[in-house]
Amino acid sequence: MSLINSILNVFVGNKSKKDLKEVEGIVEEILSFDIKISSLNHNELRNKTIEFKERIQSVKAPFNQQISLIKEKIDSSSSIDEKDELFQEIDLITEQSNLKVEEKLNEILPEAFAVVKETAKRFKENSQIKVIATTFDMNLSSEKTYVKVEGSNAVWFNKWNAAGKEVIWDMIHYDVQLIGGIALHRGKIAEMHTGEGKTLVATLPVYLNALTGNGVHLVTVNDYLAKRDSAWMAPIFEFHGLSIDCIDHYNPNSEGRKKAYNSDITYGTNNEFGFDYLRDNMAHSSSDLVQNKHSYAIVDEVDSVLIDDARTPLIISGPVPKGDVHEFDELKPKVHSIVQKQKQLLIQVLAKAKKLISEGNPEEGGFHLFQVFRGLPKTSALIKYLSEEGVKQLLQKTENFYMQDNNREMPKVDSDLYFVIDEKNNQIELTDKGIDDISNDKDNSHFFVLPNLSIELAEIESKKLDVSIEVEEKEKIYNEFAIKSERIHTLNQLLKAYTLFEKDTEYVLMDNKVKIVDEQTGRIMDGRRYSDGLHQAIEAKENVKIEDATQTFASVTLQNYFRMYKKLSGMTGTAITEAGEFWDIYKLDVVEIPTNRPITREDNNDLIYKTKREKYNAVIEDVTKVANAGRPVLIGTTSVEISELLAKMLSIKQIKHNVLNAKLHKKEADIVTEAGNAGVVTIATNMAGRGTDIKINQEVKTNGGLAIIGTERHDSRRVDRQLRGRSGRQGDPGSSQFYVSLEDNLMRLFGSDRVAKMMDRMGLEEGEVIQHSMMTKTIERAQKKVEENNFGIRKRLLEYDDVMNAQREVIYKRRRHSLEGDRLKVDIANMIYDTTELIVENNKISNNYKEYEFDIIRYFSLSSEHSSNDFEAASIEELISKTYKSAYNHYNSKMIVSAEKVFPVIKNVFENPANNFERIVVPFTDGKKTLNVVSNLKKAYESKGKTLINDFEKNISLAIIDEAWKDHLRKMDELKQSVQLAVHEQKDPLVIYKFEAYELFKSMLEKINKEIISFLFNGQLPSKDPSEIREDRKVRRQQKLNLSKEEVLNSDEIASINKRAGQMASQNNDYVETIVRDEKKIGRNEKVTIKHITNGELKTLKYKLAENHLKKGDWILIND
Repeated sequence: MSLINSILNVFVGNKSKKDLKEVEGIVEEILSFDIKISSLNHNELRNKTIEFKERIQSVKAPFNQQISLIKEKIDSSSSIDEKDELFQEIDLITEQSNLKVEEKLNEILPEAFAVVKETAKRFKENSQIKVIATTFDMNLSSEKTYVKVEGSNAVWFNKWNAAGKEVIWDMIHYDVQLIGGIALHRGKIAEMHTGEGKTLVATLPVYLNALTGNGVHLVTVNDYLAKRDSAWMAPIFEFHGLSIDCIDHYNPNSEGRKKAYNSDITYGTNNEFGFDYLRDNMAHSSSDLVQNKHSYAIVDEVDSVLIDDARTPLIISGPVPKGDVHEFDELKPKVHSIVQKQKQLLIQVLAKAKKLISEGNPEEGGFHLFQVFRGLPKTSALIKYLSEEGVKQLLQKTENFYMQDNNREMPKVDSDLYFVIDEKNNQIELTDKGIDDISNDKDNSHFFVLPNLSIELAEIESKKLDVSIEVEEKEKIYNEFAIKSERIHTLNQLLKAYTLFEKDTEYVLMDNKVKIVDEQTGRIMDGRRYSDGLHQAIEAKENVKIEDATQTFASVTLQNYFRMYKKLSGMTGTAITEAGEFWDIYKLDVVEIPTNRPITREDNNDLIYKTKREKYNAVIEDVTKVANAGRPVLIGTTSVEISELLAKMLSIKQIKHNVLNAKLHKKEADIVTEAGNAGVVTIATNMAGRGTDIKINQEVKTNGGLAIIGTERHDSRRVDRQLRGRSGRQGDPGSSQFYVSLEDNLMRLFGSDRVAKMMDRMGLEEGEVIQHSMMTKTIERAQKKVEENNFGIRKRLLEYDDVMNAQREVIYKRRRHSLEGDRLKVDIANMIYDTTELIVENNKISNNYKEYEFDIIRYFSLSSEHSSNDFEAASIEELISKTYKSAYNHYNSKMIVSAEKVFPVIKNVFENPANNFERIVVPFTDGKKTLNVVSNLKKAYESKGKTLINDFEKNISLAIIDEAWKDHLRKMDELKQSVQLAVHEQKDPLVIYKFEAYELFKSMLEKINKEIISFLFNGQLPSKDPSEIREDRKVRRQQKLNLSKEEVLNSDEIASINKRAGQMASQNNDYVETIVRDEKKIGRNEKVTIKHITNGELKTLKYKLAENHLKKGDWILIND
């Protein structure tokens, strides 16, 4: 690969060099302003910001004037079509304005960057800066200690508090940091090494883009960094009159959070930005909205947020009926028993395998060895035995033999096992023996067997029972199927929890709760839960409270949230290894920023041992030697368990050390501060590899700097590079050394067998080690395999979420129109037209005038203007046009009449001195259900009821949209699970998912349109009694909502779950098949016969048209 890259560099050129050459001229232009800007006094320097804003406003002014004129036209126009066109014109002008503003920003960039650089310089060189006080300074002086007003002047100090730590400003931008700032402004990713000052670099593009007034969002990975960085950088921005805040200081939906979003610059965590977006799209009043435009965002640690977190969608969920009903406790003893039986069996099988292999019978010995590998691949006895000479090669040879011919011989291996594990794909599957074992002691031998729906339903129908009894019997079958499906699913999740998920590795127990440990950073992921019942299974295994099941109310992946920004950029120390993914998914280019000083850290080739025991002994020896030389040591581990093991080994050797892992994360700041001192040993999980800056003194530099010792190679090269990056900051000396063993997970699962073969060939004794650049490259190739696998999973997830995102955008846009009200009238007109079109098309094909007339009355409360003959003679287009105009005119006149009807009641309430109300709740009913409408009493009185009617339209639209969307999300969740069965029919589940999702969404939109239109046309006050109207006290009962980042199973895992469910159904009954539907599928264009249940009328028409009649409940399908 390196040879190919070398050839490409000759012809195409080095990308990094080309990127730097592209910005060389801009950097020189920025530096050319140094003398001019430095000659300005403090007030003139501040006035530069006012000048920049005026230049930007001069670009926006003509566009804003155009938009104002169009809005006046909208207010005066009575034509809905004209209004729709004008709204679209506003969107187009806004887009053009944004493009012109971006051009102006590029023009003023050199001078603006020079202003920020000069500001940083003056804060470093002056303990106090005196300027003429502005209103902004005066307001700030009452909140911040670093600004003091003295008469007509304001004094700015260069000392302030940043997240509990006092800082004295001592930073000025390097030339290379200017390059980083340019890359960020251009919407690219700036890869900067540790200690190169990413936080300071961000001030350049943040300042420039904040000048537009559209808001800049700076996104961090945790709330500590958000609060620290916003406080640390604040004076640089505030000195120029730009407001800055951090959303993590305030509660969701609070006035404080709204104020933070209204600031010029807003800091916050990725989770809170995403959850606020979801909360805004669940709001019931425009005053509850907190977020503004998604204009420009800079994502700190961009690889962590946009890649590592990409598989974990943000979910707001709430309780479901009977969410506490489950069988985890009941099935747990069965699973525990079967796991113990498998362990006992495989101890004997492994002993037998060892004996046969030692006796020179590799064929039978390999067979039994492979059985152990299929049954419990993580057992320590097996892992240790595989490190012996030739054993791993024998296992791989046996595995290849039994996997040939599409696993034809595999049943022979699995017949003695209770379950088999596929560790690479994180899957587990019960065998026939396992199913028999868990079913044996049950009175019902079919306890885990799904009923065959088609056969059972056919038997019921053949009995010719009374209709009510037949319905009851069928319902019993459906209920049995649902209960058993859930039972099988629960069983599989418990098996997974017991065999694939280890405490202190994948999760920890804290405060009697199961908390997931982020594999990339080693930090606790508060609020995150494994999906699909897996988290509940782990809770059952660990004997802690099993949380209730929940239903999704709103969800979005971080991928799709951040793709909403008009301009997105990011910064990190490690992005180049994932450059392809960044471009593929986000269209983000990665620019490598050179270091201010050359890196002098020594990165050694990996030391490879046979066993973990040898490896850990060597690590302890090396740590002792380095610490005694007066150098600080940072030991990187991949799990809590390993960090605690090494801590014990160091204690035995009486070496003082600190431990930093997910259990001790509260001590992080103190431990990191001490980690750079001479002779200090710090053991840390991956959490020490990101967002921590270990500084060393001159004594440590003389002794050789910080020593990094990695105890294992992580699945991702980025995590290893992050750990290495803790050493050698700003040209400091240092070293890094990784220790690897053949028993490590990466080497077992993805490592090439060449390493094992080479160690066997060399005849290495216990404790001996291999170290060579070729071996290090072999390990990196194994890491690439994992990265490619993970990228595939993330891309697949995004493809599924893209379907949801398209639907989400439509619904959230309609919600926003309902909340704001400006475009609601256009939406209502479109709903009237769509409903009219549906009614006409459904009835015109069969020329059913009676049904057409009935639908017009039902939905529009309107008598048909057409006679039966007119209906038959007119074309579909003519009927739609005339019916729509008639319905729309009727609606407008009804709204005027409704306002007149409600006004006397409103007048009575308003003029009653006892009613000191601001907002009121008014009930409206359509004769079937009653919905409450909240409105401002004074405005309703002053407008003679018109604002109440507008609020009626808003409230009804929101209520119906939200209920339908919540139900749709549940159906989409079920669909995503069910389509995985398509793999057994050699079909792509994603294709099926897209088609079915479209049909579901189309059906939901039709339902929303009909329900909203029906209620708006039929809705009215239930009575004219003023006592029916009450005050809105704003103390609405809050439904308990859960915020979580769920771990999403990949499609292979989901397919495996469904495959097992299908296999369960076929046990003990050769002719039973996995059932997908209980009747013959009818094609959409296939002709069917339907019958009216009241008058017995028969119709023969295409199924796609018949569907609409069947949904109403007045017609039934006649089977051939």
